[in-house]
Amino acid sequence: MLDWTDRHCRYFHRLLTQQAWLYSEMITTGAIIYGQDLPRFLGHDHDQPVVLQLGGSTPKDMATCAKLGQEWGYAEINLNVGCPSDRVQNNMIGACLMGHPELVAENVAAMKSAVDIPVTVKTRIGIDEQEDFETLVHFVESLVGAGVDGVIIHARKAWLQGLSPKENREVPPLKYEWVHQLKQTFPDLAIAINGGLQTLDAAQLHLQNYAFEGQNLPGLDGVMLGRAVYENPYLLSNVDTQYYQAKTAIPSREAVLEQLYPYIENHLSQGGKLNQVSRHILGLFYGMPGGRMWRRHISENAFATGAGIEVIQQAHQLVATEIERMAQQISERAGQS
Repeated sequence: MLDWTDRHCRYFHRLLTQQAWLYSEMITTGAIIYGQDLPRFLGHDHDQPVVLQLGGSTPKDMATCAKLGQEWGYAEINLNVGCPSDRVQNNMIGACLMGHPELVAENVAAMKSAVDIPVTVKTRIGIDEQEDFETLVHFVESLVGAGVDGVIIHARKAWLQGLSPKENREVPPLKYEWVHQLKQTFPDLAIAINGGLQTLDAAQLHLQNYAFEGQNLPGLDGVMLGRAVYENPYLLSNVDTQYYQAKTAIPSREAVLEQLYPYIENHLSQGGKLNQVSRHILGLFYGMPGGRMWRRHISENAFATGAGIEVIQQAHQLVATEIERMAQQISERAGQS
């Protein structure tokens, strides 16, 4: 989720769920070590538990950044070995590292020696021409030997050349069974699954035994949702009750907005721009009457000089008006029948 799940996005998502583990966008070690603005890269608000996801391949730098992540209050450090973007491949970051399992293991060991919090790896099931499960087992085996605390597996392989990052999320076939077979191979390792999951119900199926070709494969320890949540963030509102048996009320979209307004105003008072926050909430009314009006109004007006929360309030009013109009139509039709 490079350039997406920044601190503004995570603040918004935390208003929808108190329990889900939120992940930072992938931050390169160079940005942290050589950048001049640590609060920009490492700052976060009330979004615990949150994981710092790092991109890099130099053990010394990874250890330095992991230690900084712990000092800044992150609950876990995650190494990204799944991003297929050309932007990161050229610096030996992301999915290309699957071709260098020993180097990844060295990075994991270096981070483990630098921090007391868990160190995990997010990866794919393979790259390019890799077609055998045994190669994935060897890769994970090297991570276990280095002391990794858990892995998140995107159940597709990545093509390092020939496919765009978007195509790499859609074209290679999903092999969910490989992730469950991996859990069978490494029963003591925490394993989560990622890729192609659009609903909480679909995700929950992977936490229980998984049937494949007559096999009853073990359930997994966790599920990661990325694009589905970004496009439809209100999915998160049901996480606490469905996954954590929370007894708290599910927050309404309106209640979330009311809590978000002070955050936005504080951001603006410090010289920030409305669109830096508002771009993350475009999907709040996904699938709802007026949802397109909401997105259009914010998209067209949030970039304007001096734009404030009135832009979001106006967009919300469009939604409310559309819902009222549709309710009136339904009432009239019922009266005519």
